[in-house]
Amino acid sequence: MRINKGLLVVAVVFAAAIAAVAQQQPVDPLRTPGVQAGRDPNRAAFIAANCRTQPAPAAAPAAGGNAARGGAAANVGRGAGGGQPVAFENAGVAAIPGVIAAGQRWRLIWEGSGNNTDSPIATDKGILLAMNDLSQIIEISLDGRVEVIATDTYTGGALGLTPDGTLYVGERALNRGIWQVRPRRLFTNTMNGEPLECLGPGVLNDMVADQKGGMYMTMGGVYYANAKGVVSGRYGRVGGNGIALSPDDRTLYATGRLPGATLPANLRLPAGAPQPTGGLVAFDVQRDGSLTNERQFAWAGGDGTAVDTNGRIYTPGNGGAWVIDPVNGEVLGYFATPPGTHGLHFGGPGKRTLFAITLGVQTAVYAIDTLAQGFQVGEWKR
Repeated sequence: MRINKGLLVVAVVFAAAIAAVAQQQPVDPLRTPGVQAGRDPNRAAFIAANCRTQPAPAAAPAAGGNAARGGAAANVGRGAGGGQPVAFENAGVAAIPGVIAAGQRWRLIWEGSGNNTDSPIATDKGILLAMNDLSQIIEISLDGRVEVIATDTYTGGALGLTPDGTLYVGERALNRGIWQVRPRRLFTNTMNGEPLECLGPGVLNDMVADQKGGMYMTMGGVYYANAKGVVSGRYGRVGGNGIALSPDDRTLYATGRLPGATLPANLRLPAGAPQPTGGLVAFDVQRDGSLTNERQFAWAGGDGTAVDTNGRIYTPGNGGAWVIDPVNGEVLGYFATPPGTHGLHFGGPGKRTLFAITLGVQTAVYAIDTLAQGFQVGEWKR
């Protein structure tokens, strides 16, 4: 199904009505589509009935909705939390050897309603997004066209793709879990015999698959579901948000800074780069998928994080994209991104396009051409 670019915003709002051909999930009367578990009025009763140890209650939601608010227009946007528009000059970037050519600029390819989308998947046309508020999965092509791939995902907000091309969605509604999209079946929603909901109020945030068919996820901490859906963790101390895996399957990266970690006085930054406020924590991956040797790896890092085929890491923060050396965590380069960018992800033909996802009242997708080729463990099959 194809939708005229001029009708994109309206089309996404009413996508449920026009996407009869999209894969649907069986109705679950105990779950509420479009409502994260922490906001579900039935959560307390669910926890009382299913959890041996009662986790901490969900925090009260912040004003303004599920996601940081940040408008997205061609050359102007609103910063996280709303407020006054933030100027975006969209100047040509400086060259980063092997990464991006000098003079490249971001281009807006799509915007529409719905937010809280994480862990997009690369396709030959663009990217797949799991739209949390709409409980849908959509494909956005570089020409701005959109196709609804799946509906009724019960607040699905993150995607994972295994080496055989099987697509999974992380569902954030009450009784959170990971579901295979086609055919629709449950992959996992328990740990040690209890629902994942019993681990605490953390959202099932970002996911990334490994070469063994397992899935790492951040959920108030870092966890792993092996190829049989058996969940283990929490690994380390980092809370995590964005998550990425090195192409050789040996190192896992989660965004954040460890307790007590302080910025080195001799930190080297590219000319014009701001002082970073985020970071990346690294783990060594064991043969069974478990994680060891948690360490502060880099001093820049934000939410949605990607890697290229050479292992370089691309992570947002401080108004731009940080490119991190996989050997030593040093910053290889920095260039500005559209205001409100919370994720960087590769996709499109040859995975040589870097996408910036911005969140606000509208979700927007920007694209910029790269020299580097993004890495993904599998190829999505239509």
